[in-house]
Amino acid sequence: MRFKLISCEVLFREMCDACAHAPHEVDPEFLPKGLHDLGRKPMAAKLQEAVDRTPEGVYDAILLGYGLCGNGLDGLTARHTRLVLPRAHDCIALLMGSRERYQQYFEQNPGTYYRSTGWLERGQGLQQLTHDTMGFDESLEDMIRKYGEDNGRYLHEELTRYQSQYSRLTFIETGLEAGGKFVGESVAEAKEKGWIFERLTGDLAWLRRLVDGEWAEAEFVIAEPGQRIVASYDTGVVKVQA
Repeated sequence: MRFKLISCEVLFREMCDACAHAPHEVDPEFLPKGLHDLGRKPMAAKLQEAVDRTPEGVYDAILLGYGLCGNGLDGLTARHTRLVLPRAHDCIALLMGSRERYQQYFEQNPGTYYRSTGWLERGQGLQQLTHDTMGFDESLEDMIRKYGEDNGRYLHEELTRYQSQYSRLTFIETGLEAGGKFVGESVAEAKEKGWIFERLTGDLAWLRRLVDGEWAEAEFVIAEPGQRIVASYDTGVVKVQA
């Protein structure tokens, strides 16, 4: 079988590894991590463009290396080729290997901010926190220069208030890090923010099942031509509509 893979570049190393070991021919395309910054509708539009430019009659399926991602895939429509999407809220669950493992860790470790190789080498923006990140990554000095002393300080305080909600930084280690650079960056970030640091072993089996064509209904949703993927707002995360 031959698949087209459209994936967020946050999963670049992990998806490349999965494709290298897949029993099928997989043609990958990676979209910028910054799509998360655009908001739900613009992100969905960009993904739809990628789906629509996939040639007809070439692939058995278009695989999506995403989760629902803040409803950024809500409404995505299969044209001439079926779409396959993991039933995950985001890439953190994908890197952990299952929704259940992520939910358990989330409940046992509230106030956790996550890092992975992709989150670090593809830009350290705060897209995993919010889909409206305007100003979040600007320094106090930049804010003052743009908006003046009083306004700059006020805006910076409001936009960095999120840090008080977190107390732990967890680096998801997949074995594809190629050295200790990314772990070191995560340790330094946790220390700077006064957070606890933890390393968590990831599990890439879910991503491998995506490219291997092992699409159990409990883990994946499949939209046939003419159908669209929508948020289900339940434990299934996503569903299909005609």
